Amino acid sequence: MTVHTPRRAARVLLVDAAGRVLLFHGVDPARPDFRYWLTPGGGLDAGEEPAAGAARELAEETGLRLTPAELGTPVWRETVEFPFAGVWYRQEQEFFLVRITAWEVDTTGFNDIERASVTGHRWWPPEELATTTERYYPVDLPAVLTRVLGGEAAC
Repeated sequence: MTVHTPRRAARVLLVDAAGRVLLFHGVDPARPDFRYWLTPGGGLDAGEEPAAGAARELAEETGLRLTPAELGTPVWRETVEFPFAGVWYRQEQEFFLVRITAWEVDTTGFNDIERASVTGHRWWPPEELATTTERYYPVDLPAVLTRVLGGEAAC
């Protein structure tokens, strides 16, 4: 039986004027061959509200500074189970949609774990995500993007 460590997280669907979503390329330190793409965001600090955590993570990981109010309300929620660095997590996460014209990503705010596990970033067109063989999370990201960018609430 796998014991899961509970975790709360906030993530950001950062979408530019061309409709592309920002994803970071990551690797699990415990499984160096396990590579994937994921949205900006991460674990919440104790007592931290999701919008505040999403704003903090966005600033740390991309340099883009927004207030929690500017993030609005979550557009989607999910619970996922996954291993990372030898620990199994059950993570409840909320996603916020942020539309920008363009942004030059600044990763100087990465913490030690991010510096060790994030190998790059890329702006992905949704249609390319839908056809790639590369692994990304959340696994239904193209469908989520279609819903939230089309104005349909996904929560």
